[in-house]
Amino acid sequence: MTLHPHSRRNFLRSMSGALAGLMLSRRSKALSTKAGGTPNIVLIMADDIGYECFGSYGGTSYQTPVLDGLATTGMRFTHCYSQPLCTPSRVKIMTGRYNFRNYTAFGDFDYTERTFAHIAQDAGYATCVAGKWQLKGRGANSPYDAGFDEYCLWHMEDVGTPKGSRYRSPKILQNTQWLTGLEGLYGPDVFCDYILDFMQRKQSQPFLVYYPMALVHNPFEPTPDSAEWGQDVTGNKYFADMVAYMDKIIGRIVQKLDDLSLRENTLFLFVGDNGTNRNINSQMNAGSTIQGGKGLSTDAGTRVPFIANWQGTMPVGQVLDDLVDFSDFLPTIATAVGGGLPTGVTIDGKSILPQLKGQTGTPREWLFVHYQRNPGSTTYRFIRNQRWKLYDTDDHERAGKLYDVQADPLEETPIEPGSSTEADLARDTLQDALDRLKSSGDGPSKGIPEAGMPVAGTLGLALTAASCALGGAVNIRRKKQSPGG
Repeated sequence: MTLHPHSRRNFLRSMSGALAGLMLSRRSKALSTKAGGTPNIVLIMADDIGYECFGSYGGTSYQTPVLDGLATTGMRFTHCYSQPLCTPSRVKIMTGRYNFRNYTAFGDFDYTERTFAHIAQDAGYATCVAGKWQLKGRGANSPYDAGFDEYCLWHMEDVGTPKGSRYRSPKILQNTQWLTGLEGLYGPDVFCDYILDFMQRKQSQPFLVYYPMALVHNPFEPTPDSAEWGQDVTGNKYFADMVAYMDKIIGRIVQKLDDLSLRENTLFLFVGDNGTNRNINSQMNAGSTIQGGKGLSTDAGTRVPFIANWQGTMPVGQVLDDLVDFSDFLPTIATAVGGGLPTGVTIDGKSILPQLKGQTGTPREWLFVHYQRNPGSTTYRFIRNQRWKLYDTDDHERAGKLYDVQADPLEETPIEPGSSTEADLARDTLQDALDRLKSSGDGPSKGIPEAGMPVAGTLGLALTAASCALGGAVNIRRKKQSPGG
């Protein structure tokens, strides 16, 4: 297997005198940036895993000693919320924007969008993505156009085409070249090896690593540490092995940072992209059982682990109940690397860098989720805080209803108006915030654009960085189509 095949694109880059000058200038800026104290960024997003799968969150079904240790020596957030499904989460975390602004369809990405990788590049960072891509649109150049200098990725084709294995004998595209000699190898190991090599090569300059993991998405099959490794078998019993291997992979990355003496200069962030597969039931130390809720708008589908670690800067062992939305990662990274937010578009996230440094910051009072898998699919929109959750008046069974999700995480019993003064106050508060969002200039609409049509983010509506917690407003109404993807 060739670790770093030279693509024609990279060859032309290296042979161009003009670009060579640009890269020299960028490297000088990079060294200056690192001297100024901005950290490396390692953002890892595991696939299909909710908070209940981790010992530090009270789970007892799986072994996650590395991540639990990072939580103990770093920081753990108890109220981080994703989108219910993978592509919506990927778009939101990379762009810092609610889905109604720039999400088009499952497996798609609008490559006119600016991502946290672009921001890091502009700040002089080397950028790398490895793992699962699932964002079609620009072919083999897609990751470059999304702001990454290098990539090692599975699932680079259209969602509807054969994508090959992500696990044993994987199909991986690395810097525009299909890797060969992968028979019998394990995809997560290949991704991890590339990341380790990238950090080794870039250790003298600031870097950003984005690792959207393939683990622990189904098919549930043996890992190299399973007794049945190499056999063509699948089953829920291998889910525990996959969680353990995910944790092991993260341990390798953390160990490499230690070996390079980079831990104190690296902000490490780990999060899940949505809830666990619905076929998986996990036990909690309180004796309860949580069924996975991937694809659902309940806590089982949207409440995910978020563990952060930054030796020497972050308080040790802190547990925060501050609300964290996936849109918050872009402004957090932008602030950490000393970069600016994208201009001419609404950024909905809020930086939590102060909290990561042990400061109070300005925590969210609420967060908002807009979710629609494809044009024509049911739209779910809700606004919530740590306890109360109010759905907007859409076309589904929970529309307009309020839930006490602390007492009713499965949302089985809506709170009727007049039931209690506390609930009525929560309803009024959340409804007021939702109404302000919807009337602020480019708020949520009933639908999202059809694939290939202009999205809200491209209409040139600006929002100042200071007001990024509350978006402005464009109503987009398109003809609904049948679900796809």
